[in-house]
Amino acid sequence: MSRGMIRTLTAALVLCAVPLAALAQGPAPAGSLDELLAQVREGYEAKTAEKAQRLAAFRSAGPSAQESQIGSAIAELTALEATAQELENTYNDYEKQLAEFQGQLDERIGDTSELFAVVRQVAADLGSFVWDSLTSAQLPGRRDFLDELAQGRSLPTTGDLEKLWSELLGEMTAGGKISRFQADVLTSDGQVAQKEVVRAGPFTAISGGKFLLWEVVEQKLRELTRQPASKYLATVDDFQGATSGIQELAIDPSRGSLLSALTDTPSVIERVNQGGLVGYVIITLGSLAALLGVVRWAVVSVVGRKVDAQRKDSVAREDNPLGRILAVHEANRDVDAETLELKLDEAVLRESSRLERFIWLVKTVSVVSPLLGLLGTVTGMIATFQAITLFGAGDPKLMAGGISEALVTTMLGLCAAIPLVLLHATLSNSTRRINDILDEQSAGLIATRAEHANV
Repeated sequence: MSRGMIRTLTAALVLCAVPLAALAQGPAPAGSLDELLAQVREGYEAKTAEKAQRLAAFRSAGPSAQESQIGSAIAELTALEATAQELENTYNDYEKQLAEFQGQLDERIGDTSELFAVVRQVAADLGSFVWDSLTSAQLPGRRDFLDELAQGRSLPTTGDLEKLWSELLGEMTAGGKISRFQADVLTSDGQVAQKEVVRAGPFTAISGGKFLLWEVVEQKLRELTRQPASKYLATVDDFQGATSGIQELAIDPSRGSLLSALTDTPSVIERVNQGGLVGYVIITLGSLAALLGVVRWAVVSVVGRKVDAQRKDSVAREDNPLGRILAVHEANRDVDAETLELKLDEAVLRESSRLERFIWLVKTVSVVSPLLGLLGTVTGMIATFQAITLFGAGDPKLMAGGISEALVTTMLGLCAAIPLVLLHATLSNSTRRINDILDEQSAGLIATRAEHANV
């Protein structure tokens, strides 16, 4: 390297050097972006001025002074390079010693490292289990120790291993007991109340005649805003009040999943509301037709009994169709057989019309109800496809409303049609039986009159 190049490099080192005192002091913290920008500009201008001043001082110095500064800089650079090499050699020596020590440590530990890895894994698994377990409502605070043991870098002590074994045994023991204890419970109105809780193993907790659910995030028991069906809820009071013996209790073996599913199951009213307007129309028409059909069935049944009683009685009574037909025969004893036949046919038609009154409405609704259910199915599927068009098929909840309407209206239509068909068949059979009796009796009366006329 030539002397000119060395002189240039040394001058650059001298000019770029920053006083240590200035670095230690540093600028004051900026209060805003404008102040920060001003500090940057001031620092840049100050360094530029300092460089120009030092360059001017270097140039104004004589050749001997410049040679002295260059020599000092070269000597300092050589000393720093020697120090760096010495530090690098020391670092390499320490790395070799560290590798040797690590090998000795691994050799001495041997299979113990695998054992401690298993201990950490068991601690982590148990920590997750007790965090989700219902027993934590009665035995809180176990997660901290287990997490510390699972995430620790140091080797677990004998005390740690014994405590881990104790926690495992405690969880197994608590899971097989029915316990009664006091605990904080999140009520349905969002408040926290101290209540007596009865826990049936790790499956079910009850308090105040209600089922409780374990909230993992809050680590508290919570009252269900909506309790399951009465057949499950009926077992709570007797079980909570018992102190000995055997009592029935509905438990959730899935530890909350089935209970949540039961509470999310729609009730009958909610299910009907899913049918929408078409569902309400089906229910209204079906109810009116069923009520009318039951009333007509009661009337026809009473009339049938009166007709059966009239067949056994020789005196015509006006409270039943057969009696009124017999009265027509009595009123027309002097007419010929053909005239009597016409009058009796007229009376039979009149009575048949009265018996069959409104039966057509039951039949009509029984036919229309499935068609209305099909209409609700079509409208529900239209709503489903509209949701798919707007939001895509990624979220099934967006399509649930239309699908529910489609299925519920079909169900309502069938539920209305099936009993109405049976009711219409019963009414038709009953009225047909009475009409057959009326036709038979009127034909007998005409035949008797014809025989008397021919004698």
